[in-house]
Amino acid sequence: MSADLPGPDVVDVLLSHHGRAEELFKETLNATGEDRRGAFHDLVRLLSIHETIEEQLVHPLSRASIDAGAELVGDRLREEREAKEMLKDLYERGTDDPEFEQRLLVLRDAVLEHATYEERYEFPRLRQANSPRALAALVPLARAAEAIVPTRPHPGVESATENLLAGPFAAITDRIKDALRDARR
Repeated sequence: MSADLPGPDVVDVLLSHHGRAEELFKETLNATGEDRRGAFHDLVRLLSIHETIEEQLVHPLSRASIDAGAELVGDRLREEREAKEMLKDLYERGTDDPEFEQRLLVLRDAVLEHATYEERYEFPRLRQANSPRALAALVPLARAAEAIVPTRPHPGVESATENLLAGPFAAITDRIKDALRDARR
């Protein structure tokens, strides 16, 4: 958290997601059986929530407030779409798939590279271009989104408008599927 902020800002929230994602990749790779499935589902949920928060809150602000923001966001959205496609494929294959571990390593590398680009190029410029109060004001919206956004990857839904239109239906569908999965355990 920056010293001049009134509290954590939306960038702090996203940075904490980056750290947690890295932990969940390790947990998933080191686990087996049901523990691996659980860690992977936690990872899928976190990545889905994280990207939706970026797509609905952060990227629109970056486009509007950062010089060459549209280009910078376009690059991040391409990375996010590729990661969502890999994540969806992994999710559909399941953790018992013989190629799961190798495909998860490819996904991990892509996600960590994407996070590095955000941390190096987007987030610092976002903080320079916006007041601490403006970024802190997004935290309650990000926290609310964590409770209602889809919990699975939906490639092709990368814009704020697409998320607003498809997000609620996808979130409900995802949560029903999650409840059914949890009931079978």
